[in-house]
Amino acid sequence: MHLHGVTGPLVAALDIGGTKIAGALVDTDGRLVTRSLRPTPPGGDGETVMRAVAEVVGELRAAPQWDAAVAVGIGSAGPVDAVHGTVSPVNVPGWRDFPLVPRVAEAAGGLPVVLAGDGVAMTAAEHWQGAARGYDNALCMVVSTGVGGGLVLGGTLLPGPTGNAGHIGHISVDLDGDACPCGSRGCVERLASGPNIARRAVESGWTPPAGAAPTAAAVGESARAGDPLALASFDRAAQALAAGIAATATLVEIHVAVIGGGVAGAGPVLFDPLREHLARYATLSFAAGVDVVPAKLGTDAGLVGAAAAAAQGLGLAGFVGG
Repeated sequence: MHLHGVTGPLVAALDIGGTKIAGALVDTDGRLVTRSLRPTPPGGDGETVMRAVAEVVGELRAAPQWDAAVAVGIGSAGPVDAVHGTVSPVNVPGWRDFPLVPRVAEAAGGLPVVLAGDGVAMTAAEHWQGAARGYDNALCMVVSTGVGGGLVLGGTLLPGPTGNAGHIGHISVDLDGDACPCGSRGCVERLASGPNIARRAVESGWTPPAGAAPTAAAVGESARAGDPLALASFDRAAQALAAGIAATATLVEIHVAVIGGGVAGAGPVLFDPLREHLARYATLSFAAGVDVVPAKLGTDAGLVGAAAAAAQGLGLAGFVGG
């Protein structure tokens, strides 16, 4: 097929989160052929948010390349339920058991739709085109406002029955730790997410640089300048991430851990202590030696991964896993 510069089929991809709804047509090489973007309506009810999703799909359908689209992939903030096609994102309060898959299928003219959690989508992207490419066994993580993740085992993306497998952010690594909004205690997310890095730094007496808000990025800036309180907050986050990665490596034998998301932008102040802590936690021969590397695909990972997850789920020829 050769249509408007496109050779081969396309997958329409949606990346849905608490701040933005992104869409793109993705080709068999993982390239984004055309894009659409809307802000997620703040505090909107379910139908208000769905209208924004439908507008994104509508813009994609208006593109001349749409005729090459054979499926839709959705990477959504979670929890998601791929079995029933519903989503209940913590950061989209208007959606609780919202029937996203049938609604998107309707907006897309009846194309088949595959739903995955955003961490699984990021994992699919990094394994296809990013830092996990060439590894058969990988954990990929998004460390940002929350902490999500996904797994590749035996060379195959493992979304799990509901699309949430690999959600490392809610492994408990501090048995008597702070209560997590998920209902558990001492979760990786409660220790390593951006807001919690900033919270812990402020509670320890850290103050942001003049004119800066108390964010994880500001803590990272102070840490790079040698501030001991900022360094300690990142070290604690790195320790939590290392414990979660070590547990995963012990359970399923991964060979690489890919870290993406805004917190990963801190660079060595996160990755150096993370690797040091991981060497202390992952001590068994089959769990030791996991490579820890930054993600490569940045903000496009959700879209590329949604397309990859759909291609694998539907067995689309020409795509990774198809």
